[in-house]
Amino acid sequence: MDLKTAIITSEKFALHAPPSGHPDAPTRISSVLPKLKDAFGDSLLWIEPSPASLDWVLSVHTPEYVEKVKKTQIGPMVLLDWGDTFAHGPSFEVALLAVGAALEAVDKVITKQIKNAFCLVRPPGHHALPNSAMGFCIFNTVGIAARYAIKNYGIKRILILDWDVHHGNGTQDIFYEDPQVYFISLHQFPYYPGTGKASEIGKGAGEGYTMNICMHRGATDKEYEEAFHAKVLPAIDKYKPEIIFVSAGFDAHKDDPLGEICLTEQGYETMTQLLKNAAQKHCEGKIISVLEGGYNTESLYNSIKSHLKVLSSP
Repeated sequence: MDLKTAIITSEKFALHAPPSGHPDAPTRISSVLPKLKDAFGDSLLWIEPSPASLDWVLSVHTPEYVEKVKKTQIGPMVLLDWGDTFAHGPSFEVALLAVGAALEAVDKVITKQIKNAFCLVRPPGHHALPNSAMGFCIFNTVGIAARYAIKNYGIKRILILDWDVHHGNGTQDIFYEDPQVYFISLHQFPYYPGTGKASEIGKGAGEGYTMNICMHRGATDKEYEEAFHAKVLPAIDKYKPEIIFVSAGFDAHKDDPLGEICLTEQGYETMTQLLKNAAQKHCEGKIISVLEGGYNTESLYNSIKSHLKVLSSP
């Protein structure tokens, strides 16, 4: 029997609700989810996640930081750490649910119950540092899922590809000295958060296992495709990952309000196809994609639809 692509999501992801006007609005889930159900229906396996256990969150984040977020369950809405990430009553549980979605994806992809997975979750995760929130991110969802794959399944080579318009500084920080995780980021530079120079390549045992590909303002589908052929795909061929995670931000789309890159849905489709080909070559197609940014709900839906079309095709 042919395995299906899973979409792991929940209407509960809309419960985390920063103040009106904040880019990470609940509509990023509530407007996209019904459209995806209409577009894909039973061709995808729809999975409702369970919250992650704190043990796995603590495999990446400090107890002090986790406790600080937990305390936001009671009382008024607060700004965490860097002043751009809000938390209120449901935020802690919703962030745990996002991590839980990614852990379930790991379980089902590695045990070959599904072909690959897309986690339609929020808040995003790739800016979250071990000891602080940052850039709308509370827990580093992909970072925790990668650590889970290593510790729970003995995976020795994980590739994380981050194509969000912003550099995934949190994920880079977590694995900067770790050769078991190869972190590749394509991002607008210079841009928020200011990290992600090409000279940042890892250190110690992790030297050579971080690759930052700096894209200029206005970069197009063609330039991203060229970067894939010149840098991303050769790195994957050399590393031969056992599983691939995508920090799938769709805010490099030309219509996104937060980025200044000019990707289209076709660009995301092409990148997904190239990555899928590489995954089929090296790791039996094992891809786990997790939503990061993307703040125009129309371009977000269209980009995710293109991404899922490729992931779910034979």
